[in-house]
Amino acid sequence: MTHALVRGLRARGVDVTTALEQGMIERPDEAHFIFAAQANRTLYSFNVGDFYHLHGKFLAENRQHTGLILSRQQQFTVGEQLRRLLRLIATVPAEEMKNRVEFLSAWG
Repeated sequence: MTHALVRGLRARGVDVTTALEQGMIERPDEAHFIFAAQANRTLYSFNVGDFYHLHGKFLAENRQHTGLILSRQQQFTVGEQLRRLLRLIATVPAEEMKNRVEFLSAWG
């Protein structure tokens, strides 16, 4: 996630943290997913294939997660990501993101 996107979200009151800020860089994808679930945060990633697979694995194992937002890297500008994320956040309450996957491309 770019610094500009993080700044834009925070400027609009979104409580956001990054893998870098949490010391999660170079940790396995499943560790990110587990961290997000334990911290009660929705995870936003460009790693569509791996995280979508983890979503399915968690559901198959009756494990809970707190939501997943996926987008292809470089599919949208920072401004477009910001606009779409804010629309999603305004439409879907955090509690409704539980065990849910949203594709940023659907929020245009």
